[in-house]
Amino acid sequence: MSRRAVALLLAAAVPLAAGVPVAVAAAPVRDRASEALAARLFPLLARLGPTAVPEPLRRARAARASACGEDAACVARASRWEAAEIGSVVAVTRGAALTGLPDDDAAAQLGRELRGLTAILDSYALGAAPRYPAIDGPEVAPDSTEARTRLRAAVAIAATAREGALDPSVELALALLQVNDRTDAVRADTGLDAPARRRAPALDWSRYRYTALIVTGVGPEVPDMPLSPGGLYHVRLAAERYAAGDAALIIVTGGRAHPRATRFTEAVEMRRALIERYGVPAEAIVLEPYARHTTTNLRNATRVLAGLGAPLDRPALIVCNPEQSRYIEDAPFAERNRRELGYLPGAIGARRSPTELEFRPARESLRVDPLDPLDP
Repeated sequence: MSRRAVALLLAAAVPLAAGVPVAVAAAPVRDRASEALAARLFPLLARLGPTAVPEPLRRARAARASACGEDAACVARASRWEAAEIGSVVAVTRGAALTGLPDDDAAAQLGRELRGLTAILDSYALGAAPRYPAIDGPEVAPDSTEARTRLRAAVAIAATAREGALDPSVELALALLQVNDRTDAVRADTGLDAPARRRAPALDWSRYRYTALIVTGVGPEVPDMPLSPGGLYHVRLAAERYAAGDAALIIVTGGRAHPRATRFTEAVEMRRALIERYGVPAEAIVLEPYARHTTTNLRNATRVLAGLGAPLDRPALIVCNPEQSRYIEDAPFAERNRRELGYLPGAIGARRSPTELEFRPARESLRVDPLDPLDP
C-alpha cells in the first residue's frame, strides 16, 4: 500500500465537525514494541538514525520505493540493501567515534545490521528460505493469500509515522516480523531471574572455580512438552554439579525453538525444574531465554556473563549430555560457529568429566547480528 493510499484511509477516518471534514496533520506515534525490537535487532542504526545514509542515496532509495505504487512486493524489493549501498553507508560510519561498540568497530556492525535487515525482507516478504527453515521464517506459504495480506499490512504499517523511526526499510523489517508474530528477539520471560541478577553485583567471583555452570538446551520435538527428556537429564546434571559449591551461578539457556512455534521457553522450564525438583535457590539461577542452537547457547551465555559483570578471563563450565559435550569439543562444531556466527564464542578448555567441559568466553560474542532476527 502506498503512502498516498494510507493517507486517504486516514483522512476517511477523521471525524466530522459540523458536517465538514476536519483536516488533522498526522503526528508520529510512540510504538514501544517497535522501539524495543529496533533496539534489539539494529542497535547501531537506532543510535545513528537517518543521518547514517548519505542524502543522494536516501533520495534514490525513496524514489525506487515510490515508483512501486501499491505493489507491496515491489516495495519490499526496493527496500533491500544491495552491497554497493551498504558500502556507501559503511564508508560514512568508518572511523566514527562511538562508545559501547562490539570489538570490530562501527563499520562492521553497521554492515551486519543492513545485511540482516535485507535477509528479513527476503524471508518474510519475498519468499526466500530463512537460514533455519525448520524452526524460523513465516508460518504461511510465501505464495498464499495470507502471505500477501500480511505483506500489504506490513507495508501499510511501515508507511505510517512513528516517533523515532530510523529508515523506511527498517520500519518494514520490523513490521514484517510483527505481522508474522516472530518477535522472539524481545519476547523474553523477564523478571524471573531478578533475585540472581540482584545478587550478582555483590559476588566475589574469585571465591569460585567457575563463574557459572552453562546448561545447554535439548529442545523437545513433541508439541506441548515443556521440557524434553534430555532437558530433564541436563537439569539433574546441573543440580548435582551446583551442589559441589564451586560455581557462582547456573545459566540455563534455551528459547522457544523446538518444536516450531512452541509456547514453552526452555530456559524457563529448566529453571522451574531446578527450583521445584532439586531445591536450587532462585538467586543462583540466571535465564538466557533466546538461544535456538548450541552455537548460540554458548554465545548468549557469554553475553549474560558480561552483563552480570563476571570476569570473562575466568572459566565457566558447560554441563550437558556426553554426546552433545563431545560435539561441542569437536572440530565440526568450531567450523559451524565460524560459518554461522563468524567467530568462536569462546575457547573450549579442559574436560572435567564426560558431561563437563571448561569454557572461556570470547568478547566477539557481544556482536549483534540480525541475520538471525529471532535471536540476533
